[in-house]
Order: sequence, then C-alpha cells, then structure tokens
Amino acid sequence: MQIANVSNKRGMGTVEIVIIIAVLVALALIFREGLTRYASNVMNYVFDEGRVTGAFG
Repeated sequence: MQIANVSNKRGMGTVEIVIIIAVLVALALIFREGLTRYASNVMNYVFDEGRVTGAFG
C-alpha cells in the first residue's frame, strides 16, 4: 500500500499574499499620521493655484 504525497503549492502562495497584505496594513496603521501629512503636502504642492497661474502669467 502506497501513501500519496499531497502538496498544495497554490495554497501556500495564498498564505504568503495574506501575510504580505497584513504586514502592509500594519505598517500603514503605524505610520498613519506621517503618511497622511505627506499626502496632504503633496496634494497642496500639486494643486496650488499660485503655481499654475504663475507659470502662465
């Protein structure tokens, strides 16, 4: 009688993806204030009306 060696490599990939997502979410929660401040500064710089009208006038 032979015992079948069953390995599910596709399931292991799913577990790895879930762990990566969990780590990214944890980092986002830890650095939430800094990321929010950075995004706000970038948006203010990009959408500043003075920069747009100053370039054309």
